[in-house]
Amino acid sequence: MLRNHRSRAGGPGAGPLRTSALAGLVAAALLLSLGGASAEQRVDGGGRAASASVPSSPDRITLTRCGPELASPDGLEAQTCVMTRGGDTWARVYYRNTTGDALDADLSLLGPDGRAVRTTCVTGADDAPATCETPRERTWGAGAAYTAVSEFARGAEEPLLLRSTSNSVDMNGS
Repeated sequence: MLRNHRSRAGGPGAGPLRTSALAGLVAAALLLSLGGASAEQRVDGGGRAASASVPSSPDRITLTRCGPELASPDGLEAQTCVMTRGGDTWARVYYRNTTGDALDADLSLLGPDGRAVRTTCVTGADDAPATCETPRERTWGAGAAYTAVSEFARGAEEPLLLRSTSNSVDMNGS
């Protein structure tokens, strides 16, 4: 319980108001859970699960191909994904920095025919989950032909703390 917190339990009219507020919160939670239950999951061409939200039109479908969640011994966690929606593709990295230091993160989207988009993000040292994205670009060829790579370090001249990739495309065709 918070320090210096004074309870008003038993005050006039507090019971019905609390009951109404609690009933409203329960109803909102129930509606949110029903909305989440209606989301669908798709499988990309490589047999891997790709998430998609329930679209209002075909252009609103977002396909997500993510690599594994990785963690470094220094306290950095990351997962890198390729996102595709409505003819656009971009890279996103989900990360949590528990190192206590601000870090540099380079995020690259590698596409067909050597195309690449790169962005640099400075991560805070606040231990909060965060994301970083590349700019979106028009999708060339199949969205599955894209790969994303994120690299984290304490500075440009320092060794890598973590490299994370999206699920890579099998170049051998098997």
